[in-house]
Amino acid sequence: MSNLKFSGNNSAFYIDLKQRVNRYFEENKMNVHGGNKLLLKAIILLSSFFVLYFLLAFHQLSNFWSLMACIPFALLTAGIGFNIMHDGAHGSLSTHPFVNKLAALSLNMLGASSFMWNIKHNIIHHTYTNVEDHDDDILNQPMFRMSPAQRKFGIHKFQHLYWPLGYGLTYMSWIFFLDIRKYFNKQIARREGIKFPLSVHFGFWMTKLLYIFFFIVVPLQYYTVSEFLIGYIFYTFTTGIIISVIFQLAHIVEGTSFAAPDPHSQTLENDWATHQVKTTANFATKNPIITWFAGGLNFQVEHHLFPRISHVHYPALSAIVAETCQAHGLNYLVQPTMLGAISSHIKFLHRLGNKD
Repeated sequence: MSNLKFSGNNSAFYIDLKQRVNRYFEENKMNVHGGNKLLLKAIILLSSFFVLYFLLAFHQLSNFWSLMACIPFALLTAGIGFNIMHDGAHGSLSTHPFVNKLAALSLNMLGASSFMWNIKHNIIHHTYTNVEDHDDDILNQPMFRMSPAQRKFGIHKFQHLYWPLGYGLTYMSWIFFLDIRKYFNKQIARREGIKFPLSVHFGFWMTKLLYIFFFIVVPLQYYTVSEFLIGYIFYTFTTGIIISVIFQLAHIVEGTSFAAPDPHSQTLENDWATHQVKTTANFATKNPIITWFAGGLNFQVEHHLFPRISHVHYPALSAIVAETCQAHGLNYLVQPTMLGAISSHIKFLHRLGNKD
């Protein structure tokens, strides 16, 4: 495991920000969890997901409409991850730990390991955001150059053009390759020698086997092989693009920083909270549809600073965070629209692919 350190964790900025946010919750007599708003959203997402699964898996629609239904099915798959799994994994969905654990396990229902996700996302990414050789989100991307410190290859010259292809493959790769590689290597980024309790071994392989059964074996009883492959690839490809775009717009855009530690002391330049602000960006924060669907991940600055606060509070907290950043001379990075954020991401890919 890395010995990487921050230049302190309780800067004047972070102390001031926590005081302001705590005061907001105290004055409004609210707790930090999702409450009934998120419970209702979870019911809508899960019930819609299971209805569509039944219609698709058991071939209750014509081939054309089955293919078209793969689009909302992909949206629901991503939506469950953004809203239910993500808040549950951070412990912010409910005041009850069991409910949060159950919500986090919804990722296993979708074919991926919640145990791996907790280490990769909650522990590593939320600590070492955009730190080369530490943040797993910008590692292991041979098709892409995601940070200035990474080596540039000839193919990267075109990454701003082929990104939809690469992103579309991420969901299927996550289920059938990345999870399994990490399992056998017992390594995620710099965290090596990961120990798996017996329950995790069992849960990992049951996740993969049940996913194969419900998402491959069952549909193959009702579709020809070619019909199934067309639909399944279309579904996973669409899901991959949706998931990748939402997460990439938070850190891989113009204006975000990529930190490197001092080679001798292994210390980063900034304290943890300042580091999060400098490496993270918001987008489309005035769009309630995107906010609802993305589970507040478009308020990524707020999420990185307060991951244990449910995303339902982020729109209200954003004004507090922006004001505090301004008071301490920090740039609060936000793209007003989704299209603007995508454009910024493409420009960033072009620059990294064409310049050293």
